[in-house]
Amino acid sequence: MPWSLKVGTVAGTAVRIHFTFLLFLVWIWAAYYRQGGADMAWQGVIFVSLLFLCVLLHEFGHVFAARRYGVRTSDITLWPFGGIANLERIPEKPVEELVVALAGPAVNVVIAAALILLLGATVDPAHLAKIDDPAVGMAAKVAGANLFLALFNMIPAFPMDGGRVLRALLAIRLGFARATEIAASIGQGFAIALGLLGIFVNPMLVIIAVFVFLAASGEVGHVQLREVSRGAVVADAMITKFESLRTDSTVADAVECLIRTTQKEFPIVDGGGRLHGVLTRDAMIRALKERGPSTPVLEVMQPDVPVVPARAMLESALKPLSEQSAGVLGVADASGRLVGLLTAENLGEMMMVRAARASQAGPWSRLART
Repeated sequence: MPWSLKVGTVAGTAVRIHFTFLLFLVWIWAAYYRQGGADMAWQGVIFVSLLFLCVLLHEFGHVFAARRYGVRTSDITLWPFGGIANLERIPEKPVEELVVALAGPAVNVVIAAALILLLGATVDPAHLAKIDDPAVGMAAKVAGANLFLALFNMIPAFPMDGGRVLRALLAIRLGFARATEIAASIGQGFAIALGLLGIFVNPMLVIIAVFVFLAASGEVGHVQLREVSRGAVVADAMITKFESLRTDSTVADAVECLIRTTQKEFPIVDGGGRLHGVLTRDAMIRALKERGPSTPVLEVMQPDVPVVPARAMLESALKPLSEQSAGVLGVADASGRLVGLLTAENLGEMMMVRAARASQAGPWSRLART
C-alpha cells in the first residue's frame, strides 16, 4: 500500500504502518504535552502505542480465523482510525464469515480479561471507563480500551465487525448479495449519524464515518460485480477491438493512436502478439511533455501487466485487476497471443447490461406464465 512502512512479517502476513499513523502519534504527543508536560506526553504516546498493538492483535484474530478456511492475508495496515487486514476474499459461507468477524473482538475481550485478572483486587471497575484520567494506571486503561474496542466493533454497522456479523446472519436466509445490500445500508446510515456527532464531539469520528460510508459502498459494488461475474469467463467481458503499439513504437505513434481512438490504455506487443506492457494515457502525456515525442514506448510503459487466459473464470480476474495500477489486464489465447483487454470500465458496463436484462426478465417471465 502506498505511503506505508513495512515493519515486519508475522506468519506470512506483512505488518505495515501508514505514515498518517506516525503523524497521529506526533499529534498525541503535542496534545498531551500541552496538558501536562513531557512526562504526560510520553505516557500518552505509550498508551496509544499499546492500544494499537491491541488493534494489531485484533486484526490477527481475523487473519488466523480466516486462514482456518483457506483465506490468506497479504498484509495488515495500521491507520489512525484502526487497522485493516487485507484478506484475499471474505468467506461467503455465513458461518465462516461469522467466525472470522467475531474473532477480532474476541481477542480484545481476552486481552481485557487477562489484564483485569492480572490487576486483581487493585482495579476499580470504574477506572476501566476513565482511560483519559492520568491517575488511572496504564494496565487499567488498556483493559478499558480493549473492552471499548470490542463493544465499538460490534456495532451492527457494515463493514465493522458487528456489520459483518449482521450480514452473516442475514445471509443465512436472504443470500450473500442481498444481505450485503441491507448491512451496507445500515452501515451508511450509522456513518451519517456518526459524522454528525463527530462535528460536535470529536473530529476523529468524522474520519471514521467517512471510512465506514465509503467502505460500505465499495463492498456493495464489489459483491455486485462478483455476482455478475459468477459463471462467466474472461472472454465474455473482454474488449476485442483496440489499438496496439509495437515494441519499436515511439510516444509520437502512441499520440496518434490516442487522438483517433477513445482508448486510455494501449498494449505494447511484439511480432508474435505477446504483451510486453501497457502505456496509459497519463504516462503518454507525461512522457510527451518531459521526454519528447521520439521517446520509445518501451521506456515509459508499465511492464509486468498480468495476462489471464481468455477461458479463465471471470471471477478469478477481479482481484488482479483491482491490484493493477494501470487498471487493465491482458487476455491471451492458448498460444499466448494477446486477443483482448479487461478493464474495470468494461466490467462495469457488463454489470449494468446484466442488471438491465435481469430487470426485464421479471415482467416477461410473469407474462409467459399467464
